[in-house]
Amino acid sequence: MKKFYLIDDDTIFVFLTRKTLQVANLSTDLTVFDDGKKALLDLELSADQPDLLPDVIFLDLNMPVLDGWGFLEEYSLLESKMSKKIEIYIVSSSISPSELERSQSIPVVTDFLTKPLSRSKFLEIFDGAVV
Repeated sequence: MKKFYLIDDDTIFVFLTRKTLQVANLSTDLTVFDDGKKALLDLELSADQPDLLPDVIFLDLNMPVLDGWGFLEEYSLLESKMSKKIEIYIVSSSISPSELERSQSIPVVTDFLTKPLSRSKFLEIFDGAVV
């Protein structure tokens, strides 16, 4: 079973993500965080336990407490302590060229995706996720 973290405070996108994974009949464990700080704390506690870490993180950029950019800064410092490689996908409703360019300059980011995500995109990520 693949483990996904969704770090997003948009309840509609969270609902749609759950539904899409369910309809696609993917065997997943989805954990949702509504801000980057909570997700970072969870990752820090699980850093040396690969079975508890996600295979994939879907990360929104605009959130309260700690936004996606702040999460990426903190995660970049933490990445070397992770006991497995985690793919991080930025998911944004913005199609801002500056955000896309900025995301491409951050080594821990796998890709920048525009909301909403299609079922085929979930399947592609699910099939490619490192386990």
